[in-house]
Amino acid sequence: MVRETILDNGLKVLVQEVHTAPLASVWCWYRVGSKDEGPGVTGVSHWCEHMNFKGTTNIPRDQVKGIIEKFGGSWNGYTWIDQTTYLETASKDALDQMLFIEAERMDACLYEPADCESERTVIISELQGGENDPEQLLDTEVTSTAFKVHPYHHPTIGWQTDLETMKRDDLYGHYRRYYVPSNATLVIVGDVDTDEVLKKVEKQFGTIASGVAPARVKQVEPEQQAERRVVLRKEGTTAYWKAAFHAPAFEDESFFPLLVADAVMNGAAGLNIWSGGGVARPQRSARLYRALVDKGLASSVTGSLMPTQHPYLYGIYASVAEGQALSAVEEVVLSEIDRLSSGGITPDELKKVHAQLRARFVYDGDSVTDIAHQIGYFETIASWSAYHSLRNRLDTVTIEQVQAAAVKYLTPSNRTIGWFEPTS
Repeated sequence: MVRETILDNGLKVLVQEVHTAPLASVWCWYRVGSKDEGPGVTGVSHWCEHMNFKGTTNIPRDQVKGIIEKFGGSWNGYTWIDQTTYLETASKDALDQMLFIEAERMDACLYEPADCESERTVIISELQGGENDPEQLLDTEVTSTAFKVHPYHHPTIGWQTDLETMKRDDLYGHYRRYYVPSNATLVIVGDVDTDEVLKKVEKQFGTIASGVAPARVKQVEPEQQAERRVVLRKEGTTAYWKAAFHAPAFEDESFFPLLVADAVMNGAAGLNIWSGGGVARPQRSARLYRALVDKGLASSVTGSLMPTQHPYLYGIYASVAEGQALSAVEEVVLSEIDRLSSGGITPDELKKVHAQLRARFVYDGDSVTDIAHQIGYFETIASWSAYHSLRNRLDTVTIEQVQAAAVKYLTPSNRTIGWFEPTS
């Protein structure tokens, strides 16, 4: 059971006791991601995430990692479109140190000008490395083409022109605006006593100023009126195909029916973007695998429907087999989508993917680290209690709802198709 507490400064604290091993996982979540960035500062959230590992007023930069590692623990962080988060998982004896690190990160990061400049080079190099990955480049181009108005248009790493011109004050101002208790959620899961945890949290975080809740994104993406296409021709060895359909936000009633549709097409995937459930998708009997991989048209195929705060995208991706044509892969995928929209799914398919998805939800919370991630992640896009309602929402999905979701979202006018054609 999760216990929710809100400190006087607005920091939300969520604690769940799990006494299976003497471990604790601490995650600090901020409601800021690439969707909260404006023109000229795309990538600032991701850059700030990097900077917040560079030392604080009371933690020298060369000791940030060592504090947790000496307890045999792990640490990390990430930024995506709706959130930024940091984590430490270690022996429960390290809880004081983990809380100390996150309190320092919230209120005492330095942003030394020299560190900002060196990190600019690192991030631009990271971006250019992604541009040399055909799949990643195609994904960026398709996503930015699919969105005209909503800031989901921007890649999380940002556009290179913005990364080249942003200043230290842009970074530090973003940090001070969003890294405040009233915009944060602290999640602790593990072999802990809740009352003791809350005392420790109050000691570490209670004196940090609340800050002003940042303005929220108000842009609404207009309905797409016609199919859009992206064709990339660059040096490479493999052709890639992608389709992106505008999809419902997590809280929309159509989200789970579309999730079931994806499971029928591609095999069930979980809803943990951090670990992916740790196991491969059960694809062998999925429609697109049988139609593409089994028949030698593609070497791989998959789908992606991520839980997000605002309507995002449902993607289908295929790596074209050597000697096969992009047009042939596209013809088969679109034919299977038409078959889904016109004929729906069978009772046996619904039963199968229902069992698969229930299993995936279990895998998604396979450790104290995963449990803490899921609680915090769903708090940033909806509410932490939504994590505990996944099975109930899945259980209510009907065959009719799956077909209705396919008819509504998997239409030609709602899609953006991308081709990567390798050149010698």
